[in-house]
Amino acid sequence: MTTHYQRIGGEAVLRQLTRRFYGIMDELPETYGIRKLHPVDLTESGEKLFEFLSGWTGGPQLFVEKYGHPMLRRRHFPFSIGRDERDQWLLCMKLALEEVVADTTLRCELYDAIARVADHMRNQPEAEAA
Repeated sequence: MTTHYQRIGGEAVLRQLTRRFYGIMDELPETYGIRKLHPVDLTESGEKLFEFLSGWTGGPQLFVEKYGHPMLRRRHFPFSIGRDERDQWLLCMKLALEEVVADTTLRCELYDAIARVADHMRNQPEAEAA
């Protein structure tokens, strides 16, 4: 069985995806909310996302080897993540996937799976409708 890691093109393409993801986050004014949750220098954030995506897509478990189980929700709990932050993060990932991953089927599979993960990161209740 071929993994998403193999289908995407391995390390080189995952690094390209991660770089583009953070580049988009830096470029788009509509992602300012999520960008301000990150450090000024995105080098470490980019490396951690790359390491996570490597294992998550079926490649080397780089994140686990360095930091242990991802426990993503717990690691992100110090940050206020609601619907807007999730949507901004997903916009960056959607655009990065569109630019980097040529295979439409793979791109959709990855986006759908990562959207579920992003939704799981939400830790803020939604505001009551007025």
